[in-house]
Amino acid sequence: MKSLKLVMALAAVLIVAGCDMNTAPSGFVEVTVDQVQAQLESNNIPKLILDVRSEGEYASGHVPTAKNISVDTLASRLNEVPKDVDVYVYCESGKRSTRAAEMLTEAGYDKVHNMRASMRGWRAANYPIEK
Repeated sequence: MKSLKLVMALAAVLIVAGCDMNTAPSGFVEVTVDQVQAQLESNNIPKLILDVRSEGEYASGHVPTAKNISVDTLASRLNEVPKDVDVYVYCESGKRSTRAAEMLTEAGYDKVHNMRASMRGWRAANYPIEK
């Protein structure tokens, strides 16, 4: 009985320790649209907002100050993404941004943040959009 309690306590500790809900398995951090908006409002922190949608999607409206590099061309354009700043990645729904965040992490970037709700969430929150 004593060893069962010990095993259960150890299992509980391991489960809690593994529940860091902000860090994705690939090493980047999942963030909300509210967190990205807060970063945009803090002008003193160097950052890159990276829109990995197509040029057409970007032209139809994007997060203010965002740089557009489609996920399909990201690997060949990594030199345009600085490694010394926080990089906030988004797409339309989250699938391409997750792929891009994984690519950046695999390429040695350690300040990568994936905007979970992506552009759909940005619009739903009524945050500013540039065209």
